[in-house]
Amino acid sequence: MSDARGQAAEAVESHVRAFFEGHSVEVVEYDLGPERREVVADLRVLVVAPGPRSDSWAYVTAGCWAAMEEDGHGLEFVMTAHVRDQRFIELMAMIAYYHCGGHRLDLEHSMPIGEPWVPGSTCDHLLISLPYLHGPDLEHCPLPQGHVRILWTLPVTAAEIEFRRGQGHEALEQRFEEAGIIPTDPFRASVV
Repeated sequence: MSDARGQAAEAVESHVRAFFEGHSVEVVEYDLGPERREVVADLRVLVVAPGPRSDSWAYVTAGCWAAMEEDGHGLEFVMTAHVRDQRFIELMAMIAYYHCGGHRLDLEHSMPIGEPWVPGSTCDHLLISLPYLHGPDLEHCPLPQGHVRILWTLPVTAAEIEFRRGQGHEALEQRFEEAGIIPTDPFRASVV
């Protein structure tokens, strides 16, 4: 791991630990395998247990910034879930590979998962949004050589993605707010 990459991953980890003070944080080194390893060579997924700040699990990538930064600025991603499951670690690795492998995700983008978020869920896409559950204090992570923005990956349905394409991101977020969705509920009803 290069010095800059190592420093960035350590800064993201320190930032996440400080934000989730009082929570257990496990660092999972994730090897994407021989065909994909070089895309995000030093990928880690930080697994944050429920605690005083949140009663949900949080999964945060560390390694995307190092693979994709431009002028010191780049992204990492957070997903919030109802349980600790290897499935969510694998989804975060999928997001990292998708982002760093040429699709370059950003705010208001989406990506297909290709299967339900969890078995039986109608959510089969991820919407990149502001981390509303955690706020700007998690979103903004300063680095010695730049800045990381941590964006939320919200599981959504294909119908919600189609609605967003026609009506816009803000209209979809308004629907989420009006319906009072529980974003960690894999079996929530679609808002459209």
